[in-house]
Amino acid sequence: MKKKYLPINISLHERPCLVVGGGHVALRKIDNLIDYKADITVIAPEADDKIKYYEERGFLKLKERKYEKGEALKYALVIAASDDESVNKQVYEDCHKIGIPVNVVDNPPLCDFIFPATIRRNNLSVSISTDGTAPFLAGHLKVILDTIFPQHWEKISDLATGFREELKRRYPGNKIRQDECIDRFLNAEWKEIIKDKDDEQIKAIVEDMLNTD
Repeated sequence: MKKKYLPINISLHERPCLVVGGGHVALRKIDNLIDYKADITVIAPEADDKIKYYEERGFLKLKERKYEKGEALKYALVIAASDDESVNKQVYEDCHKIGIPVNVVDNPPLCDFIFPATIRRNNLSVSISTDGTAPFLAGHLKVILDTIFPQHWEKISDLATGFREELKRRYPGNKIRQDECIDRFLNAEWKEIIKDKDDEQIKAIVEDMLNTD
């Protein structure tokens, strides 16, 4: 039976994560983990120069040797990206024994989680997945999403975060007033506002949205 993957957002901040493999495929996964401030260990007999650079900068720990049976049990999340399928299978078996989430790259039957195609605009994430069955389609749709959410959404996302915090401070428990303010925020012409206004003018516009008098 084909697996279905539940889309969830999980924090990997300072959580111990293992990547087995040191090639370009492993590097792509490492780049993802670095973005989310994971505590990364890489085990590989040989590692890409960029992985070594990451070690020198303190972004990860690199162990240039073969994976040893059972090592994965010390980690919260594991990625197997070795070019040796027997190693990948061993990593999977080690993790599967005690329920550690593992991703064996390009082998969906041995994946407890997968990486969706994602765009980020500050704290706004938009992701799409095909449950690992057609990643080229997810990649194509990511390009479309990139045009739907251009760069000014970074500013919108940042403003929305502060807006919500101020709503809770000004109108605690008053859902009617909060919804009135949110409606004004969501219906604003943000593309034009961000393009034509400076920070002080934008701040004044947001203040008007928060004022229900």
